[in-house]
Order: sequence, then C-alpha cells, then structure tokens
Amino acid sequence: MTLLGIAAKSAGEGRMPSLVRANAWLNSPPLADADLRGKVVLVDFWTYSCINWRRTLPYLRAWSDKYGDHGLVIVGVHTPEFGFEKDLENVRRAAREQNVDYPVALDSEYAIWNAFGNRYWPALYFVDSKGRIRHHKFGEGDYAKLEIVIQELLREAGYRDFDRALVSVDAQGAELAADWDNLATPETYLGYARSERFASPGSGRARIYAAPAVLKLNEWVLTGDWTLRKESAALNKGSGKVTYRFHARDLHLVMAPVKAGAAVRFRVLIDGQPPAHATGVDVDAEGHGTLDQPRMYQLIRQPGPIRDRQFEIEFLDPGAEVFVFTFG
Repeated sequence: MTLLGIAAKSAGEGRMPSLVRANAWLNSPPLADADLRGKVVLVDFWTYSCINWRRTLPYLRAWSDKYGDHGLVIVGVHTPEFGFEKDLENVRRAAREQNVDYPVALDSEYAIWNAFGNRYWPALYFVDSKGRIRHHKFGEGDYAKLEIVIQELLREAGYRDFDRALVSVDAQGAELAADWDNLATPETYLGYARSERFASPGSGRARIYAAPAVLKLNEWVLTGDWTLRKESAALNKGSGKVTYRFHARDLHLVMAPVKAGAAVRFRVLIDGQPPAHATGVDVDAEGHGTLDQPRMYQLIRQPGPIRDRQFEIEFLDPGAEVFVFTFG
C-alpha cells in the first residue's frame, strides 16, 4: 500500500473540516475554505506546553520554509490541554518564543478538534488540493515518510518546482529528539484528576505533606503545604518540594505562577547535588531558576550513562503551581 493509502478509517477521514470556528488567529487573517483551495494543507494540532509537539517543531518549520512557496500551507490548530493555554497572550508569547510563524488557529473550545475527531497532541493531518484528508500521523517520528507524503500531494496538485532532497534539522534544547533507548519513566500528571504513582502518605487535597524515606522508580512525592487541584498541585505558603525518582536523559516540568506576573525562585538537585553538567536550559549549574511564566521548563538533561536518579525541585517562594512531568 502506498503512503497515501495508510490513513486509518477513524480519525478525520474524508473532507477537511472548516476552520471557521477558531476563536482567534495568529500570524494570519482567518483562513476560510476558499483561501486554502488548490493548496496542500498540513493541519497540526498542538498545545504549547507539550514536549511531544515541541520535538516535531523543527520539522514543521523546515517544511514551511521549504515548501511554503510551492503550494504547502501549514496551519497550526492550538487546542489547549491546561487552563492557562486558553489565554491568547500566553499562546501569542509561546508562538513568538518558539518561532512558530505559520498561521495558527486558536481552538480554545475544542470546536475544530471535535470536528476532526482528534484525540492527540501532536496530530498531523495531510490534506490534498481538493480538500480531502489523505494521511495522518499521531505523535512523533516518521519525518522522512511524512515529507514524502507532502511531496506526493504537491506533485498531484501540479507543484513540481521544489528540491526533492529531504530536509535535515539541527534540533537544540527541548526540541532535541528523545533518547528513546533510555526512557523508562512515563509522563506523570500531578493534579488529582489524572495523578499516578503519588507516594506521599496521608490523604486530603489541602494539607502539609511529608516525603517517605525511600522512593521506588517512577514514584513522586510532595513536601510542604500544598493543595491538590484537578489539573495541578499548588504550593500554598512557605517553601515546598516535589521529588521524583526517574530514569531518562531529560526531565521537564510544566509549571505556572499561581498569580500572573509573579516570580517564584526555585532550585533543583539530582541525587542530592546541584545538577552541574546535567542542567536543562532553564536552570544554571547550581540548579537555580525562576518560574515566571506558565510553560514547560526543561530542568535536567543528563550526559550518559543514564541510570535511576532522584530529582528534587524546591520552591523558595510560595505561589508555584505544577502540572505534569515529561521526559525525553
């Protein structure tokens, strides 16, 4: 079966749903069906704090740059996972900081998401020049195959004046592909609606938590005065810690200040020591950083060899809200 025949029978097969129910647009006036007629369209469902989407972004940029003058239109549909991702200014800032310069439809009420029958971040839908969804991809990877799909659809539409060589990217920071061979810790939500492997003893959503003496791999705990919310855990007063025993090259944490515009100081340790050469882009060698925007923070990137490690983040000021750990 050719690549263009792979699309599953479920999500979004058939004609591309309209984008007219977007709440707002970035980088473009609103795009109606007529604006896209005759073009090959790549619809990218994303939410800006998602590490899986961040690692696809170098390819989306490269495809937009290479094929944007040859019949391809990439449309990012930003459908928020967390409440703070519904805020237009937060999305605008994230798009600017992450160099997303193709058109973005804000889908804060999930209208476009539901019209596509989508269930994933990231999700890519490849639409031919007649408005038919011909292929889709959920999650990361398969970039060479996906670019071949783009090229085939462009040739079908009569666009042939492009270089057939596939793009190469130089991903940096959080956009670097995961070290899948050493990734043994799953995405972990901290709010009560989806939390797993929470090892702090006792019960109650608002209380003073204490950490057990020993953590098993992939368990996490709170220390201090915290409230468990549906999406997050929020530090109420004083200092507080989150500790996680993990096995991965990279550790990220989606965080926000409880009060918009506040700055919350924090420090991270790995196996009780400053991270030194294992720092992510959002901390220094001593592990110091500042939480000042609602977003994903890269806190640890280890050199090899990778083994079980104990991560700790201590917030030196109250007013921190933590949502989800992700790894790479």
